[in-house]
Amino acid sequence: MNTLVAANRRDFLGAAASLAALSFPMSSAFAAGPQKRGGTLRVSINQAVNKLNPLVARVTPEYLVAELLYSGLTRIGPTMAPEADLAQSWTSSPDLTQWTFKLRPGLVFHDGSACTSADVVASIQAILDAKTASPGRQNIGPIASVSAPDKSTVAFVLSSPYADLPVSLAFPSAKIVPASVLQKGLDRLNREAIGTGPFKLVTFEPERIVVVARNEAYYDKARPYLDRIEVRVYPDATAEGSALIAGDTDLMALVQPAEFARLKAASGVNALKLPSGVFCNINLGCNQKPFNDVRVRKALALTVDRPAMVDFVAEGYGTVANDNPVSASYPFYKELPPRKRDIAQAKKLLAEAGHDKGLTVTLIASDNPSIRTQMAVALREMAKPAGFNINVQTMPHATYLEQVWKKGNFYVGFYNMQPTVDSIFSLLYTSNASWNETHWNNAIFDKLVADARATADTKKRTELYAEAQRLMTDEVPSIIPVYFDLLRVKRSYVEGYQVNPRGLVYRLDYVSLGDGAPKRA
Repeated sequence: MNTLVAANRRDFLGAAASLAALSFPMSSAFAAGPQKRGGTLRVSINQAVNKLNPLVARVTPEYLVAELLYSGLTRIGPTMAPEADLAQSWTSSPDLTQWTFKLRPGLVFHDGSACTSADVVASIQAILDAKTASPGRQNIGPIASVSAPDKSTVAFVLSSPYADLPVSLAFPSAKIVPASVLQKGLDRLNREAIGTGPFKLVTFEPERIVVVARNEAYYDKARPYLDRIEVRVYPDATAEGSALIAGDTDLMALVQPAEFARLKAASGVNALKLPSGVFCNINLGCNQKPFNDVRVRKALALTVDRPAMVDFVAEGYGTVANDNPVSASYPFYKELPPRKRDIAQAKKLLAEAGHDKGLTVTLIASDNPSIRTQMAVALREMAKPAGFNINVQTMPHATYLEQVWKKGNFYVGFYNMQPTVDSIFSLLYTSNASWNETHWNNAIFDKLVADARATADTKKRTELYAEAQRLMTDEVPSIIPVYFDLLRVKRSYVEGYQVNPRGLVYRLDYVSLGDGAPKRA
């Protein structure tokens, strides 16, 4: 084992006893007693909000802001079940091919105009339009058509039975915007926010701060409890943590494992931890040399010491993964024999693939979150004994998004947990996935996923998803060594906040400020 990993594991083991004695109480989204109204909550994020248009939101801070300003037909609840949002109820035909959603009465957009089923239809059609380039296009279900029989009814006809439609319509970029805006193009949504969400936009400075204020016309007259939320950008993790400790901010939307230990020891700070399906994937371009050879992909996967990855990259806050994007937090998870480190077998496979003298490749990692670089460095050290000479190249996240993401053939990705098994496969790994980074393009896998989404038979879905996970683990389009726990920290006076397994769900309209909160203008 390399020195870097061994040293960190010792640190981890030394800390394990004290960690075991700690608890991470989860505050309730519905705290006992009446919620206090008023006050300003400051939330810190680690990267800029470059996309204000909710239909094209693609990174965590953009999803956070979209959730504050906009609503969907449904939203994800604390248990990952779909909840009513703009839709107050829904029904389906027995064969799950036709769905009807009923809207709440009296919905209005932030500009005062009425929100009706026509706006829902226009928004769904815009998301499904390839020209919009919305990540929701492949994730809101097999929608053949959508119509508005009357002002409060939305009718979906699906191309195949799909039991997950109410969940998939809660996809974070599947927000409802005015049809009148869409008819004139999406440009206006880049500078204005015209949603029905619990908060209205006050100021938008992408690199520094986004400020929102309570929407007095929100459909739930009891919420939101806060007067105002300031979303502040801190690209440096240490500075972000220090701001929370000092009381300059109240809640960190994402905490890196390396910062978590420092923050949870601070006075007046609550540390929150929840197992999830968040992962970094080392993407292997299956359409290009050398990773178009499955033997090379398997050889690299066999070099990974997965428990050590949990210790080193996740600082112990995670569980071992088996190159499967579906964690035990999902329904339909299939537990497969763990892939153990086997350098001799890795060398053998590499030699069979024509690389008996070794293989030199460049692995690219964005600097945000920093665990991408940590994983790249750990892989470099672990793979050396098998003959892999990996050059790790780190770059700013904005550059990574423009030059590497979905273009490179060997880079480190980072993904939050998706609402369903279908959505994680359809987002990243089917041939027509909107973010098909690996270009794996496996027809058998595609059919397994398609068949599973087309039946409501739970037993059959279980079998199909199990085979899909088995096939993916065997062919290794990407290496996934660790599932990360979700880590958050907040000041103790922040009430009603709950970590959601989805990761991208914040529900800050349920949050209030208790005794001891700072008074801010």
